[in-house]
Amino acid sequence: MTTTTDLVSYEDALASYDPVMGLEVHVELGTRTKMFCGCSTELGAEPNSQTCPTCLGMPGSLPVVNATGVESAVKIGLALHCEIAEWCRFARKNYFYPDMPKNFQTSQYDEPIAYNGYLDVQLEDGEVFRVEIERAHMEEDTGKSTHVGGATGRIHGASHSLLDYNRAGIPLIEIVTKPIEGAGERAPEVAKAYVAELRELIKALGVSEARMEMGQMRCDVNLSLRPHGREKFGTRSETKNVNSLRSVERAARFEIQRHAAVLNDGGTIIQETRHFHEDTGSTTSGRVKEEAEDYRYFPEPDLVPVAPSREWVEELRAGLPEQPLARRNRLREEWGVNAHDMQSMLNAGAIDPIVATIEAGADAASARKWWMGELARSANESGTSLDALPITPEQVARVAALVTAGELNDKLARQVIEGVLAGEGTPDEVVDKRGLKVVSDEGALTTAVDEAIAGNPGIADKIRGGKVQAAGALVGAVMKATRGQADAARVKELILEKLGVGEG
Repeated sequence: MTTTTDLVSYEDALASYDPVMGLEVHVELGTRTKMFCGCSTELGAEPNSQTCPTCLGMPGSLPVVNATGVESAVKIGLALHCEIAEWCRFARKNYFYPDMPKNFQTSQYDEPIAYNGYLDVQLEDGEVFRVEIERAHMEEDTGKSTHVGGATGRIHGASHSLLDYNRAGIPLIEIVTKPIEGAGERAPEVAKAYVAELRELIKALGVSEARMEMGQMRCDVNLSLRPHGREKFGTRSETKNVNSLRSVERAARFEIQRHAAVLNDGGTIIQETRHFHEDTGSTTSGRVKEEAEDYRYFPEPDLVPVAPSREWVEELRAGLPEQPLARRNRLREEWGVNAHDMQSMLNAGAIDPIVATIEAGADAASARKWWMGELARSANESGTSLDALPITPEQVARVAALVTAGELNDKLARQVIEGVLAGEGTPDEVVDKRGLKVVSDEGALTTAVDEAIAGNPGIADKIRGGKVQAAGALVGAVMKATRGQADAARVKELILEKLGVGEG
């Protein structure tokens, strides 16, 4: 047995081994109350203020299943093309850990509510890869441990730990893939694309915000290697609670290189959980991984079975939204953009804001331009997401309308957006307060053009001599004189008219 952390190159690892992955994604549902009691799920409350005898596992307390949680589970299962169980039960998953106040987790074991599905995911170059789904089952979240006094924030080296049970009992759906084979060198990319597509699907269903940075969606990356030509899977490691798309890809890649190094040295892979480190992109050992029998599963005696009627399931199926991949392909056709541009919009979180801006009256090109340009830059500079910016799609549509009407040019429009983001009011209010309307008075423009020509006789002579491109210098002079508030296209027309030159 070896514990080397040396790595082989990624190319060398793939030259000898086939990676096999299994991805387990936990989604925190957006219900108002917990899975088995009436405690609030609202974030930010005082520690241990959202608890009761049921979610704390007090003797004599009885759980009741959250109906919205079950509905969300069925919707997720249907959207993943799963079969929905006609009858299923909860089970007790027994283990002792301080953040699990009952000393068992109420989950599902051999009778999940949804099973045997798939999700098609699109890679960066447009290739579609199908990920098979083993199951999606209902369970509850654990509490939160805060380890104090150590250097790493983990239990090792800490002087003491604080426990907050507000999160204990919050509804979770765990979505487990079948072994993902055949991805080869693209395995890390497939892992990232799958989690990204699953996140889009969850958000489209409206069952969770699926914000990975807030822990609302977490991925466990299981990975093993097998020598080329072998059918038997290798021993797997499980990198726990990876909470960003980039980290899912990095964790898979690192583990491929680490496994290959251990195997090449004649070592043995330990079946264990591992921690991912964002700063280095590496993983470190956690604990030896338990098998199912170690948890001593047995049916939960305090909960009745869940038996969704077929009529209700079909009602939910009929109300499902368009699949995100199908929607993106449709929008790509409607907007006339290529796959790369659509992927960029997806990565930026811009698709929904753009759609909403178009629905508010803007044309597709203008909506894309502002969200992927000025607003994406502002979001990047402030370290926030596009949907968190203090500007609405309706306001962006209004800016676009002012540009189309000729009341703003692009430079002025950028200043209007800057004012809205700064809290100065609506686009129209910012225009009025800052005095940003385009100078459209022909008399004022003509005066400015005459002054520019008179002040630059050499350039005027070049234009008269046929060098029309020199007009840019005079346009610039007029724009400067009008503080950027002139219509540049109209200014150029006036200059050429004054100098008796056609566009040619």
